[in-house]
Amino acid sequence: MRLVVARVGRAHGIRGEVTVQVRTDDPGARFAPGATLHSPIGPLTVRGARGHNGVLLLSFDQIGDRTAAEALRGARLEADVDPAAEVEDGAWFDHELIGLAVQDPGGAVLGRVVGVEHLPAQDLVDVERPDGVRRLVPLVAALVPTVDVAGGRIVVDAPPGLLEELPDPDPDPDRDGAG
Repeated sequence: MRLVVARVGRAHGIRGEVTVQVRTDDPGARFAPGATLHSPIGPLTVRGARGHNGVLLLSFDQIGDRTAAEALRGARLEADVDPAAEVEDGAWFDHELIGLAVQDPGGAVLGRVVGVEHLPAQDLVDVERPDGVRRLVPLVAALVPTVDVAGGRIVVDAPPGLLEELPDPDPDPDRDGAG
């Protein structure tokens, strides 16, 4: 099975290094010299990985200059992963979350998970409500206390306004407050 482990950002320097947004909890193993990653242009062999001002830079045997590195911009890098490998508690793969029902703590259906966004601060689940409107919900225990992959659901304890529109507190927009 292949899973996305990074997304390529911009080129760095003239020798083919690229910045990456890490999408794995084991970058030391995934980006070790000699590791093979899959990209839209084919397999890439990691030549080196180093940090630079808080950003991970990767170089590949197949990418030798800035022009080739720029061609990778935006590409998702995938690694082969053993599907039987143990996953730590509280960790899920994106593909396991997509399609799960989203319920409130009382069991009412709020929608379904249609995607997962990875930001530097936290991950977000993209929830599509029954009316087709999509909302992003931070994947944190305070808002998502239950992720039940086997049961096909996640529970979202959403504060008002996170998943639905709040009513306008002043329904008369022409009223200027004078009275």
